[in-house]
Amino acid sequence: MEVVPLATGAAIVLALVFAFTNGFHDAANAVAASVSTRAISPRAALAMAAGLNLLGALLGTQVALTIGSGILEAGDVSGAEGLVVVAAGLLGAISWNVVTWWLALPSSSSHALIGAVAGAGMAVGADVHWERLTGAVLVPMAAFPLLGFATAWGLTVGLRRWLAARPYHSTMRRFRLLETVASALTALGHGLQDAQKSMGVMLIALGAGGYLELEGAAAQVPAWVRLSAAAALGAGTWAGGARIIRTLGSRIARLDASQGFVAQAVTASILYVAAFGMAAPVSTTHTVSAAIAGAGGARRMRRLQWGTLRRIGFAWLATLPAAGAIGALVCRLLLGALTA
Repeated sequence: MEVVPLATGAAIVLALVFAFTNGFHDAANAVAASVSTRAISPRAALAMAAGLNLLGALLGTQVALTIGSGILEAGDVSGAEGLVVVAAGLLGAISWNVVTWWLALPSSSSHALIGAVAGAGMAVGADVHWERLTGAVLVPMAAFPLLGFATAWGLTVGLRRWLAARPYHSTMRRFRLLETVASALTALGHGLQDAQKSMGVMLIALGAGGYLELEGAAAQVPAWVRLSAAAALGAGTWAGGARIIRTLGSRIARLDASQGFVAQAVTASILYVAAFGMAAPVSTTHTVSAAIAGAGGARRMRRLQWGTLRRIGFAWLATLPAAGAIGALVCRLLLGALTA
């Protein structure tokens, strides 16, 4: 049996495993605020998120093409060695997802994937597209969470003033409905963003195996890649547990339904703008964490759980280099095992 077809198939399977862990790890993104305010039950929330993650994954391919051609030079990632790089990057990202899920730490699966693939590529001397990554990853990594925090804070301040003279309980009942709609839109946006990252790595694997051209106007994402990544992400979301839901839902700030609506609506808006307007891979986790902090801080900044926010901030800064180091180490180990 030839090595390259077998290695290509193994890399595709690992990409789907990553998509599953992405859904499992990030199940909280779309539903945490709604669950914490009792706008929707946890089981119904996860079912809704899983279905809309799957649907959202089928709505676009711009981010997938950014990932597929924007991390490593295609000519440096080809053949059996290139497929080892892809496999090592995926194993590094999966490992980081599992560790941070176990620690109930909301970290970015997107940044874990990009960092691990870049680290694995550097381990074999591949050319990393630092300029593209800076514009498409590092700048949005800093800008969008800050935008989410500031927008959610400002909207919540204005909304609370507008609601001050209205009856609290009946108003919150209406906002629970709006919050559920905003959660659904966030779940759709999460599928749109995160499934495309798995698709992008599948494209790198297919390119390394010689089955697909990644450069130029002819580059496209095959239908089976879109469908399989969507299904894996949706299945992972349905299987997602409550560990990170608790962290995002109640351990950053205590929200009422109006604040939860603002946090989810701001997150969804950013996801769509980034995907359709910029083809930029954005961290849903960091965006929703920042929006929850902004909505919660608008009432009183000292009521934010700063210990939790420090842990999230640590993960925000550590994910790219940590996943990159794991990807590089795994790549070296795999190459050593193959040449032994």
